Formats: sequence, C-alpha cells, structure tokens
Amino acid sequence: MTCTPPELLNWNRLDWNALDAAQREQALRRPAQVTQATTAAAVAAILDEVRRDGDAAVRACTRRFDGIELDDLAVDVDEFSAAESGLPRSLRDAIDEAAARIASFHIAGMTAAYSLETAPGVSCERILRPIRNVGLYVPAGSAPLPSTALMLGVPAQLAGCPNVVLCTPPRRDGSADPAVLYAARRCGVTRVYKIGGAQAIAAMAFGTGSVPRCDKLFGPGNAYVTEAKRQVAVADDGAAIDMPAGPSEVLVIADAGANASFVAADLLSQAEHGPDSQVLLLSNDDALIDAVMAEVELQLDALPRAGIARQALASSRAIRVASIAQALDISNRYAPEHLILALRDARAWLPQVQAAGSVFLGDWAPEALGDYCSGTNHVLPTSGAARFSSGVSVASFQVSITVQEVNPRGIAAIGPCAVELASAEGLDAHRMAVALRLQAVAP
Repeated sequence: MTCTPPELLNWNRLDWNALDAAQREQALRRPAQVTQATTAAAVAAILDEVRRDGDAAVRACTRRFDGIELDDLAVDVDEFSAAESGLPRSLRDAIDEAAARIASFHIAGMTAAYSLETAPGVSCERILRPIRNVGLYVPAGSAPLPSTALMLGVPAQLAGCPNVVLCTPPRRDGSADPAVLYAARRCGVTRVYKIGGAQAIAAMAFGTGSVPRCDKLFGPGNAYVTEAKRQVAVADDGAAIDMPAGPSEVLVIADAGANASFVAADLLSQAEHGPDSQVLLLSNDDALIDAVMAEVELQLDALPRAGIARQALASSRAIRVASIAQALDISNRYAPEHLILALRDARAWLPQVQAAGSVFLGDWAPEALGDYCSGTNHVLPTSGAARFSSGVSVASFQVSITVQEVNPRGIAAIGPCAVELASAEGLDAHRMAVALRLQAVAP
C-alpha cells in the first residue's frame, strides 16, 4: 500500500517516548479545554438572560442562534403524529429494536432496594425513588440524534420518573426532527420543546413560562451545552446534572494485527460528530499507524461530513508507543469517553482499563454499535470525567433513601455505642437523645 504523507492529513503524529512532560500533557489536551474561557462568558450571559426573561429570552436566542422565529416552543400532538407517519417503516423498526435492546441491558443492571438487620432490633434499609422532574437534552445541531432520545428516555421510563421534559434544537422549518420525536414518544416522553444549546439547559434548569423547572438534567452536547450544564450545576437556583458530557471523543489502541480500515472508520465515526470532537490512535507498530492514516484519507473522500471530520482531525493525534501496556497507561491518564481495544486477545487487557466511559473489545465491536443498538448507554463522561464518573443508567434517574427502624431491644443493643461516640465528639444533645431512650428501656 502506498501511504499518504502524514502532512496531507492535517493531524499530528507523535512519538510518546520522544516527548517531555509538557509535550505529553499538550498531546492529550482536548480542543474544548482551549476554548473554555471564552465559552464560559458567552454561556453565562445566556443563562442570565433566560433566568430573567424566560420564554422571551428563549425565543430571542432561537432567533439569534437558529435563525428561526417560533411562536410555540412545545411540540403538539399533530407534530408527533406527522413525525411518526412520515418516517420510513424501516427506521421506525430500527428505533423500536434499539429501544428494546437498551431496555433489556438497563433492566439487568438496575439497583435493588435492600434491608438488613444490623443488630437485634435494628433494621436498616435502602429504598429507591425516581427523580420527579428530569430534563433531557437531545442534540440536533449538525445531525439529529434520535439514538440519544432512546439512551435518555429508556432509563427515565424504567426509573418511573413522573415528569420528563425533552429539549431538542429546531430545524430550519421550525419543526423538531421526526426521528427524535418518534424515539421520544417510544419512551413515553411527550413534553418536547424545540429549544437548543445553552438556552435549552437554562430553560430546563430555571424554568420558563412554557418549560417546567427540572431537578436534574441529562444529555450530551457541544462545548456550550457542556459549559451551561456546569454553570447551572453550581448555581443556587440551578439543577443537578448527570455528568460532564460534551464533544465526543474516542481513543483506539491498536496492535500490528489490527484491521487498518476498521480502525480508520472508527476514528472517523467520532471525528464526524463535530469540529470539536477528538480522536486518538495509540499503537506500538509504525506500519499500522501508516496504514490507518492512509485509510483515513481514503475514507474521508467518501464522507458527506468530511469537512467537519477534517476540522476534528486537526486536534487529533496518532501516537507511537513502546508497548500496549504503555498505551493503556496513557489511556487511563486521558480517560476517554470511548475506548476501542483493537488488539489480539483484547479481553486479556480489560483488567488494565481503569478509566473509560465505554470499552469496545476486539475488531468486531465498532463504537458505532454502542452509539445505537448494542444495549449499553452512549451518554458517557467526556473531558476526562471518566476518571470519576460513569455513563447514564437507570440509577442516574433515581435517588436512594436510607431507613432505620429500631425497637426497644435495638436501642438497648446499640445505644451505648452511640453514647460513647457522641461523648467523644462533645455533642451532648446527641448523647442525650440516645441516653434518655436507654433510661426508658432500662429494666
């Protein structure tokens, strides 16, 4: 194979072991991190505007950013019906199939309530309750994402959340994407608003005349959406969020036996998401890196979104490592949203993975399956948050409440322990609350 010269690809090829500490840090720097300071100020202004002016601010933002004048922000019954009737049957069937598989996977992983007698007469339990008011954000800026409506709507439905709101950007004709609407209704979500970007996050966090205020917000988005989620999460009158879920990213670790065309396609499948996406290739084989870079260029020529992918590749890296073990160490440092192990005996390396949103083992598990229909959730932590955060699950839509039930035998059994600890901490009212009961049950 004749390899395309790397300089034509507009992405960086590096040798990890030739870099100093500062260069290594720069090599793993995400593009969204570079623009965060300027993004933060713009987002703060939008949040303040929506908090102050409600629906009027949302409509103004829609005019400004989407170029659309909307009188009614909500999707009505007729639009839902038109969306369903207008979709090809094959697409409706695919959405139904994916929804069923996502539900099966999430049901199997649902957390269970439990009860335990921790001492004679002392019963402790944990009960689960759905979060009452949740807001879902489904991006549709450069491409509509009905799959995201499924990834959020299915676990919200399984959790039993009574009030679910979904926001998605309007199309140029002022309608919502029909596939997103069909997927939403498939999950029982009927309160859908045609609002995108930071203004959608603000509307759901603070409430407007049309959009009800939500307790927790879910969903991925671009740098502006991610920053809006971050800001409302720390605002006194804001809302909780699922996780930092911003521009998409994938890290592929490939050995000499990997299929270069498969790896290139996996890299491009993330690069085409948006210009602020990032893809990383780590390999201990120079020939494989050469082949993948050449394949990327060949496949780019056939992509309708090649321009977007090329912009993403400008912030992407092909990194030569000394070994697969070193590649795993770098991956854990980067903590990718998606990690593909294009390795011979990929499962043997899985114990070395410490930080990743979702892992794809071997040559036959493209990340795109996880995006759509394998069953796992594609709303995953980005920007390194996989070091401490997990992807969306049913538990994300629930709160757990602990319960204690104690009878006289129980207070006699564990009361002295509490008295001793309260005394050590100098909290006399705590001590008395227990001591008075011990006196009451004393023989």
